[in-house]
Amino acid sequence: MDKKIIAKAALSLLLLLNTCWAGGCNEISAGCQSIETDANSVETILKQLKEKTTKLKSYQAQVEYRFKQPLLESETLRKGVLYYQRSDGTSRLRVNFQTLKQDDEKEQKYLEHFIFDGIWLTHIDYQIKAVKRHQLAEPNKPVGDVFDLVSRNLPIIGFTKVEELKKQFEIKLVELKKEKPDNLIQLNLKVKPDSIYKDDYTTIDFWIDGKLDLPAKVVAVSTEEDIYEIKFLQPEVNKKIDKKVFEFEMPKGFTVEEIPLKKKKE
Repeated sequence: MDKKIIAKAALSLLLLLNTCWAGGCNEISAGCQSIETDANSVETILKQLKEKTTKLKSYQAQVEYRFKQPLLESETLRKGVLYYQRSDGTSRLRVNFQTLKQDDEKEQKYLEHFIFDGIWLTHIDYQIKAVKRHQLAEPNKPVGDVFDLVSRNLPIIGFTKVEELKKQFEIKLVELKKEKPDNLIQLNLKVKPDSIYKDDYTTIDFWIDGKLDLPAKVVAVSTEEDIYEIKFLQPEVNKKIDKKVFEFEMPKGFTVEEIPLKKKKE
């Protein structure tokens, strides 16, 4: 699957970060102004991530997704809303992008919806009136959690598998200027030379709002020097989400393309 599509569609990876910090940083935030950039601090953060992620039941937030291509001097900014819900051993994700801004052009209405139901990842593009569906699991074996889906495709993942994360990345806390008023904590992940992600990404950074115990921004740099930047706004954690949010009908007159799951070779 096209990684650029996944970078937009599977914002579940971003959600993963939000959920971890939303439920797991209370102990750290109390001392975020004096936290030291040492191995013990990193271990503490990762431990909290591992312990608290499982407690997430639902999440929603406004999102701003910026994709930069410095070599082409190109930049796009999408804005929308993200919904996530987990129950009965399965999870659902929906991202509704509502606007698009390209380079110096004016922001315009631009509808794109991405819905993952545990089996199918559906992309609805209202501009070209097209629907593309990728099957990501067997009908009788839906993905238990969208985090598992993300871990197969993007490097800003693995926070539910701390040991694997440490195996693939060099992790450190970045000391920010103390005079900064926004009280941020920055975590940097550098891809190791033998990492399975070495051909895709070089570094990943998270800026966590120490007051809210939530990430304010996530930035990933690809080996092609493309930059994926995501901001989370007005997050709501473990609040009820109407199940109808994850329901949809194929728009009339749209073309539909389905890409079935690739069968494993015997």
